[in-house]
Amino acid sequence: MSNIRSFPKGGLHPPGRKHISASSAIRNALLPSLCKVPLTQHIGAPCECLVAPGDEVKEGMLLGKSKGFISANIHSPMPGVVKSLDELYLPNGSRCQAVTIESVGEFDRLGKRQEPVDWSGLSSKDLLEKIALLGIVGLGGAAFPTHVKFSIPRDKKVYTFVVNGVECEPYLTADYRIMLEKTKEIFEGIRIIAKILEPERICIGIEINKPDAIEIMTAAAANSGLPVEVVPLQIKYPQGDEKQLLKAIINREVPSGGLPIDIGAVVSNIGTVFAIYEAVVFEKPLIERIVTVTGGGIKNPSNLKVRIGTPIQNLLDECGGFTEEPAKIVVGGPMMGFTIYNLDTPVVKGTSGVLVLTRKEVKTAARTSCIHCGRCVKVCPMGLNPTRLAKQIDHLEYGEAEGEGLMDCKECGCCAYACPAQIPLVQSMKLGKLMLRKMKVKS
Repeated sequence: MSNIRSFPKGGLHPPGRKHISASSAIRNALLPSLCKVPLTQHIGAPCECLVAPGDEVKEGMLLGKSKGFISANIHSPMPGVVKSLDELYLPNGSRCQAVTIESVGEFDRLGKRQEPVDWSGLSSKDLLEKIALLGIVGLGGAAFPTHVKFSIPRDKKVYTFVVNGVECEPYLTADYRIMLEKTKEIFEGIRIIAKILEPERICIGIEINKPDAIEIMTAAAANSGLPVEVVPLQIKYPQGDEKQLLKAIINREVPSGGLPIDIGAVVSNIGTVFAIYEAVVFEKPLIERIVTVTGGGIKNPSNLKVRIGTPIQNLLDECGGFTEEPAKIVVGGPMMGFTIYNLDTPVVKGTSGVLVLTRKEVKTAARTSCIHCGRCVKVCPMGLNPTRLAKQIDHLEYGEAEGEGLMDCKECGCCAYACPAQIPLVQSMKLGKLMLRKMKVKS
């Protein structure tokens, strides 16, 4: 395999540990008797709640209506009765309103044949409206509303559409399984997106630790009739970040503070492409997603198709429970995910994985003083000086940190992973960015 590409600056290669769940084919998770559906599952404004306690809801019914352009509709994952409107904490620490639904009644979709819709006569505007109506967001983790990303300004043009099949976070294999099992559907999704964006070129980036996915997607690309190229990539974290991915594939750099469209590119995760296929072809709202449940502490690692709002505890039980007392339970990947303590925390649109990590996997150590080794600088893919930024943030010098590029930080965790002193550098970056945003709101 020749011409294997990557981004040139920083990055690292943590142990992949994908073998734990890679062979687990996607299967439907058991349906919860009670689910909690947060009304904030995306970047942007929270949804306006449309239901009240005692209301009956149907599968796929609108629960929360998007408020503002950057927002995304929320739908009911199951039929039932609204038991209560509660507030809960999401894995990232934010607090939001949630609709608690008790499962009652007949499913409109589950177990029933759905007739595909002929979308070929729909315009780009029609397709965008359908994607917005059905609540599609990016499933790579950021959960940015997809209809916003695909709404290209009149003075911009999409030259390259990149499908992100990298899945560079250790442990996670959900996107890998989608590529193997839903290849035909992915290419139908790419065809839909191509009609919206009208790109000159389409690339699918996949790391070389997934050779069977590269082979299957390459064969499908050759028979698709689309200008699609599968691009093998080096195994390097954070290659799945859109800025690093674009540098690797088209060798262009997104400007500081800019977006991929500024260089004529749009990037979508492989799971998002599949969700768009289901939304357009079967008019299915985003009410479920594939979640990898894995780690050394879970008995039966699995890739599950999970209804939004399902408690994490349900997934752990379905996968056989713990092999030993876990050191951490992480939602997402080990590099950018969030440790949770409440196992009633629900699955949301951005939940890519649930990791049950043992003490051996976590390898905790005491924090010491910075030894000025420069490892954090070496691995930063954005070319920042994390230890300097962390000191500025510790001294409340947020303006100085912003001037040195704090807002360009991707929060990828490379710096913290590489730090021999165990300094929580990425947590400092998150705090500094939060304080900067608060300062700007006040002013």
